[in-house]
Amino acid sequence: MAIHVKNNIQWVGQRDWEVRDFHGTEYKTEKGTSYNSYLIQEEKTVLIDTVDHKFSHEFVQNLELEIDLKKIDYIVINHAEEDHAGALAVLLAKIPGTPIYCTENAIDSITGHHHHPEWNFHTIKTGDSLDIGNGKQLVFIETPMLHWPDSMMTYMTGDAVLFSNDAFGQHYCDERLFNDEVDQTELMDQCLRYYANILTPFSPLVTSKIHEVLGFNLPVDMIATAHGVVWREDPTQIIHKYLEWADEYQEDRITIFYDSMSNNTRMMADAIAQGIHDVDPGVAVKIFNVSRHDKNEILSNLFRSKGVLVGSSTMNNVMMPKVAGMLEEITGLRFKNKRAGAFGSFGWNGGAVDRIHARLTDAGFETLLGLKTKWKPDGKALLECREHGKQVARQWALHPLESVDTKQAAPVNEPLLNEEEASQPDVKAQASTACVDAAAGQSMLCSVCQWVYDPVLGEPNQDIAPGTEWSDVPETFLCPDCSLGKGVFDPISDEVAA
Repeated sequence: MAIHVKNNIQWVGQRDWEVRDFHGTEYKTEKGTSYNSYLIQEEKTVLIDTVDHKFSHEFVQNLELEIDLKKIDYIVINHAEEDHAGALAVLLAKIPGTPIYCTENAIDSITGHHHHPEWNFHTIKTGDSLDIGNGKQLVFIETPMLHWPDSMMTYMTGDAVLFSNDAFGQHYCDERLFNDEVDQTELMDQCLRYYANILTPFSPLVTSKIHEVLGFNLPVDMIATAHGVVWREDPTQIIHKYLEWADEYQEDRITIFYDSMSNNTRMMADAIAQGIHDVDPGVAVKIFNVSRHDKNEILSNLFRSKGVLVGSSTMNNVMMPKVAGMLEEITGLRFKNKRAGAFGSFGWNGGAVDRIHARLTDAGFETLLGLKTKWKPDGKALLECREHGKQVARQWALHPLESVDTKQAAPVNEPLLNEEEASQPDVKAQASTACVDAAAGQSMLCSVCQWVYDPVLGEPNQDIAPGTEWSDVPETFLCPDCSLGKGVFDPISDEVAA
């Protein structure tokens, strides 16, 4: 069913609610997608793009309900990938000889996909135009590597509509076509995910090409993308977002991802994250297991982050395969202005951490020294992980950090002792000694999972006898619920413990 876009422009594309993989399995389309095709009916009739090849016959059938196909004067192909030009063969079987306007690189790609070199191709260059009547023209702008060498945009004068190809789009399916009609948070999440996973390596080109387009001084009342919504309300908002994202974007956020054979590296990740939070509670820290989480979500978080920590167990003296795959993805995305570090557990040899460190350095990250733990981390090792997290927080801080020392200094304006108190100099010392004695038998609360160590009960499963004070609990102690060490425990009052 066609949807009216503006004046004599209709959307004649195809929604795909079911698709979950794009570019093979490289991009998870959790919200589906749409293949946007536009029909312009001025004095000349123009079709801009088609749809994915799997919808070829449906597309042509639906198009025939809107117009006699023989009335189509021109076909404009902004991008030659099969999700844009996939229906060309079925369409041109019905209207052979129809002129196709595209870039020179697109001719090579379309011919390679469809094997019809005899099609009526017309090569365009930036600044070329096509008169479509009623005082309106289509102006073409080449946009190579956004995100393929064949890419271009098409601008329609008079209506001031920019047919932007993949730029400013998102893999997002909704029965509502326009940006002001859909959930804004969901929309912008998908816009960022699209940019982070597809356009990040071309960020310098994004900036220069946007400025080139703006340099034409053409009004933009609407942006009609190849996927997702049409930007009708405040369409330039997404242009400003792209300029922001292209400028070595980062938030006060740290991404940690890992894979683990026996949960040992997970324990390290948790302790490192806790250390970061101890020093800088304002920084957002997200932890992902690459074997269980959507990799595009991980990459989107990394795009937003100031730094990333990558962990892996050592297997056959190398890193876990899924971690290696993520590092290959990261290398290809060519992130800028980000820091990184490696960590991991090992048994016989810790080669994974060294390899991760080398890969991150080669990928252009500013790297810090890696952290290794042998076998399952005990309390001492987890304290080292937590301290490592604190160092990361300090080194990567985007703002001055306040002291987080739990020992509170005495108030500087403490009232003077009265005469009676002054005559009893040992009162404060006695009170202090009493506090220390009370603390020695205090219950301790795990700040991560809220498990309580009660010295009256001890912890028989770890051979800690009833009556064992916290100071006498060995450093190898691990919280029974979350497996973290003594460093994550804080004293609690007797009332809370009760």
